[in-house]
Amino acid sequence: MTLSNRLLIAWFLIAGLATVLFLSSILNQVPSSVRQASEEVLVDSANLLAEVAELHWDQGFAAGSPFSQAVERYRARQLDAQIWSRHKTRSELVIYLTDETGTVLYHSDPSETGADYSRWRDVSLTLQGQYGARTTRVDPEDESSSFMYIAAPVYQGEQLAGVLTLGKPNASLHPFITLAHGYFWQRGGIILLGALLLGAGMSYWLTRSVRRLVDYVERARNGERVSPPKLADRELARLARATEAMRREIDGKAYVEQYVHTLTHEMKSPLSAIRGAAELLQEANVPAPMRSRFLANIDSESERLQRLVDRLLSLASVEKLQHLEQAEALDLAALLARELEAKRPLAQKKNLQLNLTHAGSTQLQGDAFLLEQAISNLLDNAIEFSLPGGQVTVQLEAEQDPLRLRIGNDGPAVPDYALHRVFERFYSLPRPDGQRKSTGLGLSFVSEVAKLHHGQVQLHNRKSGGVEVILTLARDSRPPTEESSPAGGRRSHSS
Repeated sequence: MTLSNRLLIAWFLIAGLATVLFLSSILNQVPSSVRQASEEVLVDSANLLAEVAELHWDQGFAAGSPFSQAVERYRARQLDAQIWSRHKTRSELVIYLTDETGTVLYHSDPSETGADYSRWRDVSLTLQGQYGARTTRVDPEDESSSFMYIAAPVYQGEQLAGVLTLGKPNASLHPFITLAHGYFWQRGGIILLGALLLGAGMSYWLTRSVRRLVDYVERARNGERVSPPKLADRELARLARATEAMRREIDGKAYVEQYVHTLTHEMKSPLSAIRGAAELLQEANVPAPMRSRFLANIDSESERLQRLVDRLLSLASVEKLQHLEQAEALDLAALLARELEAKRPLAQKKNLQLNLTHAGSTQLQGDAFLLEQAISNLLDNAIEFSLPGGQVTVQLEAEQDPLRLRIGNDGPAVPDYALHRVFERFYSLPRPDGQRKSTGLGLSFVSEVAKLHHGQVQLHNRKSGGVEVILTLARDSRPPTEESSPAGGRRSHSS
């Protein structure tokens, strides 16, 4: 499971648990809060009716009395009240009146008239001068059958004459409690959804920099040219810089070790030849022809050493680049034409034909200097490995992106064992005309230039005979950002 998913799940669990606990505590308080609000209304109503009962005390409360008739008319009213989600159509209040002994003088249920209610808390507490209230179930086994009773004292002058009680079924409050529960759970669901979205955003924000850093490390490990990402988080940015510095140090040490090893290996042969020729020249009576041959050998081997050093410096400068430093608009067809024209004297020595074909737009963004060196190396190889009287074909396919450059000749095929090694440093094959091997750095240089131009280079044997190199180049090789990358040393011509 990814870090972002773990963070999201942890955040959602914490937010969900907190929301559920909070809603549960609120919902547990909803029934009592609704009943308290209803009790407060019943207190006002009971005291109001107590004052009305005081006015009718002398007239009595028997059937047909003004008080009794008023209550009956109230109970017979057809109500039409839309209270939120509940439609109220009838009265539900229970009204009864007792004297100072607790005997019922009036009851909305006539069968209860004359009963002794002095044992009920609402009546007994009110007669004692206290606040009288009680909740009683009609059916002891059914919680929904409970009624809430609120009593108020009835006075005659300063004397307590009786108690008036209002009762209301708690079941009439259930729709409002249910409505409140649904409302809070709905809002809780919205809160949880918001928490999920917020958690996803926070998870993405927190892990985006980590993912960019991990991607950078993986790409750097795979040998890709990549610059450290710019991260908003200072600690991660510091880690990215430290990682890049460590990578450069490790790459630098390995790079130096490898180059020292390969350079000393390649320099052994020409140095041995120079030393041998110099020792022979130190001997007395060396014939003039032999002296001239030894001096020519020293000169050619010195030139070979110089060429090896120059090409190593050129390759090193390219290999250390992370991206192109000088990308400019250029016409690849025009660049090819110039390089072909420069190679014609070399081709004429072997009586070779140089043919160039292209179609479509050949414009691209790239480094003209590096592309010239790479194409020059490819043309040199194609000419050197061609048989006398043959031809070198150059085909530029520009109908798509990336551009594809094909350079082929009709020379001998490359052995299968060497096909996957020709782009290695210092790996070279003997020329068909008996010339000695090259430095083995030309194709390695071409491969590095192709990578800098977001492309690649491939070599294969053609079925019709000969060898073909395919160089692909992106039309736009500019770096995505203006970050600086480690630049190599000076550039020099490499072939």
